[in-house]
Amino acid sequence: MARKEIEVDGKKFSLAYEKEGRGPQLLILHGWGSNKEIMRQAFGGKGEFEKIYLDLPGFGKSSNDYILTTHDYAKIVRSFLQAIDASPDIIFGHSFGGKVATLLDPKLLVLLSSAGIVEPKPLKVRAKITLFKLFKPFGGAKIRNLFVSNDAKNMPQNMYETFKNVVDEDFRSQFAAHKKRALIFWGKEDKATSLQSGEMIASLIENAKFYSLDGDHYFFLHYGDFIMKKVEEEYEKLSL
Repeated sequence: MARKEIEVDGKKFSLAYEKEGRGPQLLILHGWGSNKEIMRQAFGGKGEFEKIYLDLPGFGKSSNDYILTTHDYAKIVRSFLQAIDASPDIIFGHSFGGKVATLLDPKLLVLLSSAGIVEPKPLKVRAKITLFKLFKPFGGAKIRNLFVSNDAKNMPQNMYETFKNVVDEDFRSQFAAHKKRALIFWGKEDKATSLQSGEMIASLIENAKFYSLDGDHYFFLHYGDFIMKKVEEEYEKLSL
């Protein structure tokens, strides 16, 4: 594992990352609450690329002491890439990482069950939100873990505030603004980001190809070879 110290807008970050393989550069971004190791488990040793696996700030072994937005994350990743002298034409993004990847606007965008389409919350979730608002004056952060999703439990306060910043973002305009190539892969049984959301993203991105595959939000753990094959095929077209 390597580490890079960077400063963005007066904020300092210590970012953990790994490089693997040789060939065209490819950056892989994980989802919320995840880390680079899960992505390496899916794609390690696959494809003729130099893959860069990054722990986003506040996850894995990368530090974060600040309240951030998705745009902040994109700015941090840009600075990180400059700091390691990397300019990947291909960027993968899973879930939350898909929004960051979209903002980076690579030549080939690869989305894996990306977040960014706001879906109606189930009644149970809406009820929890209402109860939390009622009880918040009496307990605040002390009762937070009784009401928040598994994604937000046991977070430091700055990461919880960051989570609130990013969880309900509508990224339809950002997806539509991506005019370069995109490959979109989705789990048919995904409960975190629905298949319908994937289909909507595919309709918003002009040059997108969409693949629905068996599995849940982490379907890609079983399809690393298939995904890399499609990425290689699409990447070849970039130089034609």
